[in-house]
Amino acid sequence: MLLAGKTVVVSGVGAGLGHRVAAAVVRDGGNAVLGARTAANLAKSAAEIDPDGRHTARLATDITDEAQCEALAALALERFGRIDAVVHVAAWDSCFGGIEDADFATWQSVIDVNLLGTLRMTRACLPALKERGGSVVIIGTQSAVAAPTQVRQAAYAASKGALTSAMYSMAQELGPHRIRVNTVLPGWMWGPPVQAFVQFTAQSEGVPEAEVLGRLTERMALPEPATDGDVAEAVAFLASDRARAITGQSLLVNAGELMR
Repeated sequence: MLLAGKTVVVSGVGAGLGHRVAAAVVRDGGNAVLGARTAANLAKSAAEIDPDGRHTARLATDITDEAQCEALAALALERFGRIDAVVHVAAWDSCFGGIEDADFATWQSVIDVNLLGTLRMTRACLPALKERGGSVVIIGTQSAVAAPTQVRQAAYAASKGALTSAMYSMAQELGPHRIRVNTVLPGWMWGPPVQAFVQFTAQSEGVPEAEVLGRLTERMALPEPATDGDVAEAVAFLASDRARAITGQSLLVNAGELMR
């Protein structure tokens, strides 16, 4: 059991990746503490992955609010007595466009969620993580290192790129406490957001969904995109003791679309 007895705080639990990460934690023997802004999403996810409620706790959490981040960390300690890892899935990814049409007030909000919110949630968990060491896993994006041609998300990419830089500093600062900090970089990840993109594009252009999906996968070494479940498996590994000597690294989970 990869995460037996460990408690993992997961931010941004909804219908996609956050749910898959929490499910992997419970499946692998751990306790998942679920946070997201929408309480109904948390209740639905917890009921699906942990029907008897023994291995999950949940609290509506806005990571732009430091007190709410601290409350989620406190819940983990109250319920399970420890925090071994924190996984940052929460993000604002619905701001589209480039530099020419940028609304920088919106960019500031994206940065407040994606960059500063991740740092707030990390800091809230640090006292508990320092007690025995542990892992911080950040969900980044391939678009931070290679902009896609199909859609512009400059604000999202910039905020996630800043997180990668922050990861290096945190890995160095927290390493003496045996706290590891790593980033997972998904590409076109098959889950609710990409499914919606494929459906919308197919309807807008009057073409089959398979044609749109084919455009996304044609540059991938593998014949299909990674799923949100595939990304969750990488997260579970990095959160576990099997990755005890890995820190300050970015792992692409992208079916080989970008290799480096």
